[in-house]
Amino acid sequence: MFNKLRTLTVIALLFPLAGMTQPAKEIKPTENLILKNLPAIPAATAEAVKRYTESRSAGHVDWHPLKREMLMTTRFGNTNQLHYLKMPMGARKQLTFFDEPVGNAVFEPVNGDYFIYSRDAGGNEFAQLYRYDMGTGVTTLISDGGRSQNGNIRFNKAKNLISFTSTRRNGADRDIYTMDPRDPNSAKLIHEVKGGGWSVTDWSPDDSKLLIQEGKSVNESTIYILDLKSNLRSPIGPLNKKEPVANGGAKFSKDGKSVYFVTDMDNEFRRLAMMSVDGKNVTYLTSDIKWDIGSIDIKEDGTQLLFTVSEAGITKVYLMDLTTHKYSQLTKMPIGLIGGISWRPKSNEFSFSFSSARANADIYTYDITSGATERWTESELGGIVAEQLSETQLIKWKSFDGLEISGFYFKPNAKFTGKRPVIINIHGGPEGQSLPGFQGRTNYFLEEMGVAVIYPNVRGSSGYGKTFVKLDNGMLRENSVKDIGALLDWIALQPELDASRVLVMGGSYGGYMSLAVSVHYADKIRCAIDVVGISNFNTFLKNTESYRRDLRRVEYGDEQDPKMFAFLEKISPLNNAAKIKKPLFIVQGGNDPRVPRTEAEQMFDTLEKQGNVVWYLEAKDEGHGFRKKTNSDFQFYATIEFMKKYLLD
Repeated sequence: MFNKLRTLTVIALLFPLAGMTQPAKEIKPTENLILKNLPAIPAATAEAVKRYTESRSAGHVDWHPLKREMLMTTRFGNTNQLHYLKMPMGARKQLTFFDEPVGNAVFEPVNGDYFIYSRDAGGNEFAQLYRYDMGTGVTTLISDGGRSQNGNIRFNKAKNLISFTSTRRNGADRDIYTMDPRDPNSAKLIHEVKGGGWSVTDWSPDDSKLLIQEGKSVNESTIYILDLKSNLRSPIGPLNKKEPVANGGAKFSKDGKSVYFVTDMDNEFRRLAMMSVDGKNVTYLTSDIKWDIGSIDIKEDGTQLLFTVSEAGITKVYLMDLTTHKYSQLTKMPIGLIGGISWRPKSNEFSFSFSSARANADIYTYDITSGATERWTESELGGIVAEQLSETQLIKWKSFDGLEISGFYFKPNAKFTGKRPVIINIHGGPEGQSLPGFQGRTNYFLEEMGVAVIYPNVRGSSGYGKTFVKLDNGMLRENSVKDIGALLDWIALQPELDASRVLVMGGSYGGYMSLAVSVHYADKIRCAIDVVGISNFNTFLKNTESYRRDLRRVEYGDEQDPKMFAFLEKISPLNNAAKIKKPLFIVQGGNDPRVPRTEAEQMFDTLEKQGNVVWYLEAKDEGHGFRKKTNSDFQFYATIEFMKKYLLD
């Protein structure tokens, strides 16, 4: 009997029964993915990296108006969704269950009977507004449901109306509306504007006025007071006729006679300031801080204000007394990256998110009376041991013109010996800023592949003053590319780094940078990855969504000017593709409204016709980058295979 069973077992192994499935040898892409020239991805790759793809984070969304409870966002499936959290370290109750991610919401501020959230489709960024009833769980569409952008929700002080912005009128201009959220038919266009950079920042205490802001670029934004009775808006400054001024974060004082805001008027960095509502009297409140003021939040009773400052990659939080305008740093908070500060109604407590190189983002609260910090979530790291992860160090180098450039350098695990390969990962924006946060999937490169990672903050990055952020504008565009050239020279001087094995990558503007580096420094890199990057500035400006076009012209240059058109043609990577000699991996979202997929397609077609090594991955259900876990995972697997073949070999 034993021999018979053994014989049957051998036969079953050699000839599987019908219907029995064998372990897959390759990862089969989903139907929403378009692959060109990608090799088969071994199933073993997914298994090897699994614990690096399963970490999650948590973010505070809004406080319940009456209870010490909150809306938060995290991912337990394929996308981030809204959850309800009743207590610190309590169970997270999921409220929304969509294929598309949901991350923004505002509670009805009287009883918390409902909240309003926004959601787009397939990453197209045409977000619609929905009302979620807490008692029934029923969701109701309250915006127009068309091809429009809707958002920027602000409840009035009477707590019965919201203001919001929408492009529904013509698809380009972000007009201002009001609505009773319980009656979607009450939506009313109250103020027409020109351009896509408008937002509402606050209602006056008597609800007779709105503070609105027009953002034209990272260097220029203007604050207005909109009188709701006359429908007239008045700029309240501060304004400078000699150069643009960046103003933001405007909030009314409790008595409505003053406005608190952040500005770089007459200063290299953005200061917190106060001005009278007529704009005539301006007082600068933080002139001794030589870094940009970030976000601000005023306590409901108008007595205290919180503000953040990012100092060389570390966030500091300050508390200001609005009677004396004296402030001090809250020194008992954790050291790392802090964001999302939000006062809890009728309390001395605020929430914030905290992350670091060894900790993914989680929710905390701080009590200003006791100085106590309390953790509300502890997100899973998917098997990663936090204490074993690489820390970062700040590095600096001189560029071609002597300008000092800095970045963050993550060294690979010490078990790897010899000169190590390098990834240069360039941020988007271009006014963004790389910070030393949790590395997530990138930890696999550091811990298992022995690849160093450097995040440069080239000229044009924010956080280093308004002069620095302007140094890549218009005709100066390629100077930021030269900053990477100088970094490549710095890498060659480091005894632990292998200058012959460098991969440059980036997303959005960082994608353009990776293409531009591939053009100018083909002899100094091994390969490149372009994620939703610009390949030709003129075609980009022609095809990007209309609500963004004028805003981008301020940064990149107006292609309607013949001289600028010619310059953009000259520097665009597409027109210099013959100089690209190293393998390239292009990643694109099919619904991207910012950098349309045509930018990726034309780059791929040109390189393929030239005979270059070029891979192409597109997700039809994504926009400006991949947000769904299944898509992000496949992109990660493909990236690893690309690195194995072209960086490590």
